Amino acid sequence: MNRIQQKLQENKKLLSIYFTAGYPSLNDTTTIIQDLEKSGVDMIEIGLPFSDPLADGPTIQASSTQALKNGMTTEILFNQLKDIRKSVQLPLIIMGYFNPILQYGVEGFCKKCKELGIDGLIIPDLPVDVYNEQYKSIFENYGLINVFLITPQTSTERIKFIDSISNGFIYMVSSSSVTGSQSGFGDNQKHYFKRISDMDLTNPQIVGFGINNNATFNEATQYAKGAIIGSAFIKYITDNSIKDLSRFVKSIR
Repeated sequence: MNRIQQKLQENKKLLSIYFTAGYPSLNDTTTIIQDLEKSGVDMIEIGLPFSDPLADGPTIQASSTQALKNGMTTEILFNQLKDIRKSVQLPLIIMGYFNPILQYGVEGFCKKCKELGIDGLIIPDLPVDVYNEQYKSIFENYGLINVFLITPQTSTERIKFIDSISNGFIYMVSSSSVTGSQSGFGDNQKHYFKRISDMDLTNPQIVGFGINNNATFNEATQYAKGAIIGSAFIKYITDNSIKDLSRFVKSIR
């Protein structure tokens, strides 16, 4: 069983942390992963920086820009992760845009992920229909879970289709805005969380966008299996370097 699926079976609310590979410094990637696991997070999303990250807010965009300036590439990331499974057991997900994956070669990318022990991918700009028709068999052949995003604007029909071809969790975007652009959840978002929960989907949901403290983590997970934090964590390491990551994790739950 995939590590993501195993983690989803645990009787707890899950905390997933996103960070940009190669930020703050090029070689911080594995240290951050190892320290986050020691700090008690449940999953880690490793951001593959891209020059045109449409869904990302200014904090993550800035970290991507700096990571690219630091020299981060797909090949360097893969090289940094070559021994990661010697020290880390928790699920690892690469989150990135489709263009770098396409340039690398989709099957080659998936094969490399399997070799390294990557459990899944999140590719915000890969349409679900294209994935289902062209790439699903490749992902499954290499044991990778592909995680799809839904928003408050996603139709019920679309959500059910995404659920039908998913085998991990559904990334429930809390709003239609970019990451890091809000604080707290309004009534509309809470109704949205409940509406999706009431659909009784096969795959659990994990909420992303807008979670930055204990209060928003608890709100987000009232109707969902877990929550993802990205911008707030990147702000933390921007202000405090990568020392004492446990302090950030403890502030969330």
